[in-house]
Amino acid sequence: MRVAIVHDWLTGMRGGERCLSAFLAIYPEADIFTLLHVPGATSAEIDRRVKATSFLQRIPGGRRLYRHMLPLYPLAVRGFDLDEYDLVISLSHAAAKNVIIRNPSTVHICYCFSPMRYVWDQAYEYFGAMTPVLWPVLRALRSWDKRGANGVRQFVAISEFVAARIRCFYGRSAAVVYPPVDTSWIRAPEESRFSRGEAFLYAGALVPYKRPELVIEAFNHINEPLWVVGGGPLEKKLRRMANSNIHFVGQVPDAELAEYYRHCRALVFPGTEDFGMVPIECMAAGRPVIGIYDGGLKETLLGIRPWDKKSRAECVSNEPTGVFIKPDGNMLSSTISGIYYFIDHEEAFLPEACRRQAACFGVNQFLHGWNEEVARVLDADVGVRSNVRR
Repeated sequence: MRVAIVHDWLTGMRGGERCLSAFLAIYPEADIFTLLHVPGATSAEIDRRVKATSFLQRIPGGRRLYRHMLPLYPLAVRGFDLDEYDLVISLSHAAAKNVIIRNPSTVHICYCFSPMRYVWDQAYEYFGAMTPVLWPVLRALRSWDKRGANGVRQFVAISEFVAARIRCFYGRSAAVVYPPVDTSWIRAPEESRFSRGEAFLYAGALVPYKRPELVIEAFNHINEPLWVVGGGPLEKKLRRMANSNIHFVGQVPDAELAEYYRHCRALVFPGTEDFGMVPIECMAAGRPVIGIYDGGLKETLLGIRPWDKKSRAECVSNEPTGVFIKPDGNMLSSTISGIYYFIDHEEAFLPEACRRQAACFGVNQFLHGWNEEVARVLDADVGVRSNVRR
């Protein structure tokens, strides 16, 4: 088959780009189309396969300001000519799924990271007080985004959480294939019994939706050692907030991050994520997770819910891999309670159980799930064409 992969933009090697690498392993001859490409920002393999970019690539300053060009996305994504391809796979959290498929024999499958957050349910988190001013533009983009969803033959979501959002905003059903989490770079400890780490860990971008401020406030109160690995626009503010028990590491290469995973007591993960690779990476290192009972984490963490008696009773029998934070109106109090519960029951979280849970989301599982779903869609497509000819 002639295969095209459409990706929103290629400006760094994050979770979406790691998924793209896995797709190139399945379709090594595929051509990549993207709104904007920064050569060298991803892998050499990805760079080699980029066939076309949109006009955003040629706008001065576009490589830095592409996120501010949201109203131009509909026009930009229309420019791709995909008529020669048998299969188009869009990897989308923004505009990629809205490509125009003019050839009726081309099958378009969208691997959806998320419906556009800044257009739908999280507009205020992104635009703040400007949201009412931008409402006419956002309303037009919602209409465009929903029309674009109608052009997708089959949605495949990265989690049940995202599948529910696809149903809500697009009125479409979606299969679920969890993304590939490559943990080969994480050297897990040999022990299977409990061993206490050195400090708690926050790992990830220092941006509002990941709630790093909540973690800083909680550890200011608890006064336990905390490592903060990552950078972002909130870093200066968080440093000013933090007490002396909190150590800011900054951004680190994967090999160094793996060491922080291995030596931490637990990862603290209070943000609602569509899937969340960081908790799985931490579990692959044999370390548990304290995270919010929401989003993709509900599907990937075998967590105890301290507010639920039945869940607490399962602590001993089911080998849990973490503790959930109750998502309620007082998140600071809930986060502190979750951390204290972990401290009181720390010996219940075994490295082997964490590694076993992380292995459920490996590359091989992804490849099997994806290939099975594509075969189903293509078989159904052949059946439809056969019926039409009859």
